Amino acid sequence: MAGLEDMDVAMADGGDMDIRPAPPAAISDFRPKPADEDESSLSSSSADQMDQSSVEPVNGKGKWGFAADGTWRRYGSSESATSTGMSSISSSIAADDKAVDSSARLSSSKKRMSDGSIKQLATRLGAQPEAPLPPQPTDQTAQQPAPKRRGRPPKDKSAVAGYTGKERRASAISRLHGSVRPRSSLPTQLPKEVFASQCIDAAHASRLDPHALHPGEHQLLNRWLLNSEITVYLNIRNAIVRLWVQNPLCAVTVEEAAGCAKDGRFFGLAEVAYKWMVRNGYINFGCVEVPQDPVLSTKAMKNNIQKTVVVIGAGVSGLTTARQLESLFTQSSEMWTDFGERPPRVVVLEGRKRIGGRVYSKPLRDQKTGSLPGNLRNTAEMGAMIVTGFEHGNPLNAIIRGQLGLRYHSMTDELTIYDCDGKAVDEEKDMINTELYTDISDRAGEFRAAPQHHITDRGDEELIDRARDPPADGIEGFQVEPLFPIDAAKRKPVTKRGRRRNAPPGTEKLTGRSRVVEESGATQSAAQAAKAMGWQLREGAAKKPSVSLHRFASAVANPTLGAVMDKAIEQYQELIDLTPQDMRLLNWHHANLEYANAAPVSSLSLSGHDQDTGNEFEGAHSEIVGGYSQLPQGLMNVPTKLDVRFGRVVESIHYNERGDPAFPYATKVVCSDGEVIVADEVVITTPLGVLKTDTIDFDPPLPGWKRGAIDRMGFGLLNKLVLLYDEPFWDDSRDMFGLLNEAATPDSLNPDDYAQKRGRFYLIWNASKISGRPMLVALMAGHSAHEAETMDTTTLLEEINDRLRKTFGAHTVPAPREVIVTRWKKDPFTRGTYSYVGPETRPADYDLMARPVGNLHFAGEATCGTHPATVHGAFLSGLRVAAEVTEALIGPISLPSPLVIPPEIKPEILAQMPMSYYPMSRHMPQHSMSYGGGGSWGLMSFGRDPPPPPQHSAPFIKQESGDISMANVPPFAYPGLPMRKPSGPPKQSVCSTDQSFWVQPAAFDTNDLNYEAAIIGAVLAELGERPPKPSRPGVNPFLLYTKDKWEECKVFCSSGDPEGVKDAIRQTLGKWWKSASEAVKAPYLAQSTSAQEVADGIRKRWEQEAQRWDDAARRVRREYIRTHAPPVKGVGGGVGKGAGEEVVGVSKRKTNVSNCVVLDHA
Repeated sequence: MAGLEDMDVAMADGGDMDIRPAPPAAISDFRPKPADEDESSLSSSSADQMDQSSVEPVNGKGKWGFAADGTWRRYGSSESATSTGMSSISSSIAADDKAVDSSARLSSSKKRMSDGSIKQLATRLGAQPEAPLPPQPTDQTAQQPAPKRRGRPPKDKSAVAGYTGKERRASAISRLHGSVRPRSSLPTQLPKEVFASQCIDAAHASRLDPHALHPGEHQLLNRWLLNSEITVYLNIRNAIVRLWVQNPLCAVTVEEAAGCAKDGRFFGLAEVAYKWMVRNGYINFGCVEVPQDPVLSTKAMKNNIQKTVVVIGAGVSGLTTARQLESLFTQSSEMWTDFGERPPRVVVLEGRKRIGGRVYSKPLRDQKTGSLPGNLRNTAEMGAMIVTGFEHGNPLNAIIRGQLGLRYHSMTDELTIYDCDGKAVDEEKDMINTELYTDISDRAGEFRAAPQHHITDRGDEELIDRARDPPADGIEGFQVEPLFPIDAAKRKPVTKRGRRRNAPPGTEKLTGRSRVVEESGATQSAAQAAKAMGWQLREGAAKKPSVSLHRFASAVANPTLGAVMDKAIEQYQELIDLTPQDMRLLNWHHANLEYANAAPVSSLSLSGHDQDTGNEFEGAHSEIVGGYSQLPQGLMNVPTKLDVRFGRVVESIHYNERGDPAFPYATKVVCSDGEVIVADEVVITTPLGVLKTDTIDFDPPLPGWKRGAIDRMGFGLLNKLVLLYDEPFWDDSRDMFGLLNEAATPDSLNPDDYAQKRGRFYLIWNASKISGRPMLVALMAGHSAHEAETMDTTTLLEEINDRLRKTFGAHTVPAPREVIVTRWKKDPFTRGTYSYVGPETRPADYDLMARPVGNLHFAGEATCGTHPATVHGAFLSGLRVAAEVTEALIGPISLPSPLVIPPEIKPEILAQMPMSYYPMSRHMPQHSMSYGGGGSWGLMSFGRDPPPPPQHSAPFIKQESGDISMANVPPFAYPGLPMRKPSGPPKQSVCSTDQSFWVQPAAFDTNDLNYEAAIIGAVLAELGERPPKPSRPGVNPFLLYTKDKWEECKVFCSSGDPEGVKDAIRQTLGKWWKSASEAVKAPYLAQSTSAQEVADGIRKRWEQEAQRWDDAARRVRREYIRTHAPPVKGVGGGVGKGAGEEVVGVSKRKTNVSNCVVLDHA
């Protein structure tokens, strides 16, 4: 071919499909050092330098700042960086768990005890009640220096009361009372409905259901939360993730997490939410500097004791694992330093001389300075290329747009398909064939395996949608001021966030996915469907025949998608006239499906090939300007450089199969050059193709269940042909165009004749905008991808030139300046491109791939069933395995004790409690406490070196006037109840800083306390508890009027400020009520009077019943004293009283804290 000798022809090692970015302030240029770039490959490589044509530089600011709406936005980019998130679950189940009707949920009836523990009243029908669950272990506290200034909008500093900046550990959140005020992280100037919407959107952006617990949260908290507390927890969790989504450039601190709680009682919930999201990579992940513990032991940091985690592979999953592990080790460093160890080190072993794995942006030999903004290099994507939408949970959004600030190009779905004769296919013809292929996909989708859904506890959606916690006194608290309305159209349900029905054809062509929708298959008969699409039925065809695929699908044990769909095409040929061009169009869609799965349709499972359906992200598909390799470069270098060792080809791994700490042999990783690395935990991120070839020797061999999953799963192939030109001869405004391929037998109507060649250059991408040079990238999918492994570059070039010249004209298409062919199958470090679901693959195989074997862990896109074959899937698997390794080293997340501090209990309710309910103070956290503000937990403070705490605390029990039945009840501790002043002043003031203030255990007598407790027990055993005092009716005529007239007054007072409207409404209603006539007030006064009369009757009956109970209690007391003599002398020296005397049972030691003594009163 003319000019072939003067052409630059190069063959490169291949890659994977899907990639993401890096931070502007931290990284200005990700040009790999010579040691990071691998220009070699197994195939031959030769090149001749040629002159380059000049290209005008592209201007781009790429600066970050706050927009007018308060969002964090990178200016110069086509989209804002406002949504991010992440999920670390690797499962064949959808990451977004479908909403489940709460009525179908098994929810137990629970009760929170006085010490904060949970008593299980009933678990399910017929189940026995469980004993109270023991309190959760208490985390240790630590002090940390003040956090450095964050990049978030400035907050109201008055929200922090006396904060010293020392507590920075996640385990200290539940003990930040007095240091951080509740609500300090909640915006005060933002309208409530806007804040609530941001919380909901942030949860969705992190692939979390804002109204339900994640399965991991459910497993951690199910036994410890009341139903109402689930709503509180979800509100706190959504508020914390909102902080991260709004600005992923800086980590969320423990103080900010605590400030997301609306009440200090729920700081424990904030601690759990924060620790769980940090551990599992929902916040504080990626290229961000995380808060460090300044209370690191100097001795520990000098100590040589340090564990080692080895990560094999420096692709996206391996680098993500290493980056996340270092982040987690930093944020939980006290787990090692408090025991005299240094946090573990992370070592990454990479066999190549470059990072990125199947994400490889190969620099062109013909570079042109200034052709891209920021002096980015001209590159060609060998592997991953497309970011399939930044919205609705893509974790790479936080990295690419939020942290690294990479430039990207948003693609359009405009697509022209050219036939094999070079002529453009009629748009209407393309459309009806696309609809026909969609119908066939729907009918094949009827055999899809039913997805499994996790059923987790759900909160109150009405309250969560408004970011409100359940009222302490029931729903009555919301009646005066109505809830603001929610625009349901703006709240897209989680269950409908998958593929769209009737999506534009170009969108699916760009995605490379078949148009399988989330609903079930076709509902019309084939003839009706074809007619509705615009096809003409054959003469004599029955009116309502349909395509029947059940017999073919059940004919073999493991049916394939291609075989069943081809049968559907054959049956449609009996109903409509399909021309050869129609067959080429249908097979073009087959090729597109083969590109999405990296395998021929004849190798795809009928029931599971699209098992990740429903997890797609939203937003425009994008390409990274300057190369996708900027993502792994950012992960390796920001905020600190990872320990990546190149040229380390792993030969064998000797590991601890059972993960037994007493295993006598060390885990060792042996490299081909003889280097041996001793490790505590090993993470394998090598591609599935490498595991299939048994390149790595495992000692002991991998168990059968793991080996079976590796063998059953498919690992496919996709190759590219990259062409560089001096000038574009195609429509440079479009991002792609398609080519139809002829059958092996020209104009054949047999589907089998198209299988071999339909994927040859079927889709060509215009890569000029991301490479800075006129460039085309032709895809080779299906069988054509395998043929490219053995075909020489000259033959491939001749074929593509012939097709391009037929399409654009022989004199228009010049010889390319540079040619690159990928051959991923020959690459010993990949052996293919990405995984797919083969006919023998089982639904749980992705889960089995992700499951660890002893201290050997696995990551990579083939371990992420929700997002396989993608870069974001590899990223998510790295986050998952990092959490897994962390748990193996330091154990699961510990819960604070108590998880929820009980609310202040009214004295009259406390007086009615049986004695068995009191002595629970042994579960109290051992910290000194000072109460202020009338007993508000939100202002509780904890000192670092308090005086020795008392054994118990003594709340003062207020009594009803004339009620002496419980007057002598010893004031046992009630955990969570603030201290109250005694009814009378002490004779002499006391000071808590005086050591004599604290009573020694031997300074009082306990016999009198036990004796009095026995009396009370006898009273309660015979009479039961005292009748409870009825509550007041609370029916105020003005409140009734307010509820009735609120909406009317709201319209009357409408203005732009929501808070101002509420104040105006209240003032206006007060004026209306004062000026209202007696006739207007009469109905409300009558209703109030009626309610008061009923309440008076109830109160009168209670007084009579209470008086009878008091009389009986006195009788039982006298009888007990008469038959059981009081103790003569206690161990502590106390002297007993006479038989008829009132037993006080306490020492005269002056103190107002010990529960064993009371103040001496006059």
